[in-house]
Amino acid sequence: MQYKIPVQIENEDPIFLGLSLKQLIILMGWWAIAYMIFKWLAPNIWNQVAAIPAIIVAIFTLVVVLFKHSEMTFIPFILNFIRHKTNSDPKIWSKWIDSFEPIEVWYVIQEQKVKKSSIDTSAKEKKIEAMKDKLNKI
Repeated sequence: MQYKIPVQIENEDPIFLGLSLKQLIILMGWWAIAYMIFKWLAPNIWNQVAAIPAIIVAIFTLVVVLFKHSEMTFIPFILNFIRHKTNSDPKIWSKWIDSFEPIEVWYVIQEQKVKKSSIDTSAKEKKIEAMKDKLNKI
């Protein structure tokens, strides 16, 4: 018996207001932290001033939860961005390196061919001597 496997098995289903369970948990957890920051600061300073760091945390949490770029959420996007920035040095191509080894691509080093400084002329000298002998006999 054959079963159809869903193509988008890793996509999260929206539960409430278009947010998945993971997004709701992140949102509720960090908003609770923002509320605790407000409650901790409020007795010591004015409520309006205590609300500023709490609102900053709440807005940042909302941005993290709703962020989506190229089908990536916030954390995979940031990790891929950091990896891209740390590995963006020039790549060097080497001819005989296995594909599983880390290689550097895009920079080709030209091989310098070493020319022999002396040419073997012994065979030519023998032919010239033979020709001189033949010319002298004529």
